[in-house]
Amino acid sequence: MRLKAKQTGYVAAKIGIDLANAPFVSMPKGKDAVVQACKEVIDANLEKEKKLDAKVEEMLDANYDEIEIQQVKERELFFMIKKRLAPDFGVIMNYDDRYNDVSHTILDELYENYLLEYEVNENQVRNIIFKAFKAFSDAYDKMDDTVYEKIQKMEKEYVPGSVEYELVYDRLYEEELRKRGML
Repeated sequence: MRLKAKQTGYVAAKIGIDLANAPFVSMPKGKDAVVQACKEVIDANLEKEKKLDAKVEEMLDANYDEIEIQQVKERELFFMIKKRLAPDFGVIMNYDDRYNDVSHTILDELYENYLLEYEVNENQVRNIIFKAFKAFSDAYDKMDDTVYEKIQKMEKEYVPGSVEYELVYDRLYEEELRKRGML
């Protein structure tokens, strides 16, 4: 889904903010309940992809010797297998189609659990959810680059992958999200 597990909360928060700002939507149980429900749906979708990735890795490991003999590029093979198995795991590989599918699922979840009320066509509400996904996706690379540059300019040098680096990265990333109205 192009999302990391810790980013699902950010996307859910963006959806909650955008829905709260929509003049034709009301949240009987509050924005926090909406954000939590959105996060659960996104996490469930991401979990399907993790299971798919694990299955592909398992298949690659089982055929490691053959892959080495054939000198196949493992990364390309990974994505070929993933694409072929995706329908069996309920994973949509095209990001826009996937965001659209998850948007429908979120809207259904919110409506069925009385977390969201609206007086307009449901497509208008679903479009808000879809656009939140797209906005996050489109902004992710820019935010990542900005955070990376800020870390590089700091007096103290942080080693990528270290706990300290991750803490600084997360803090700066959340600052960027707030600046962009996504948190």
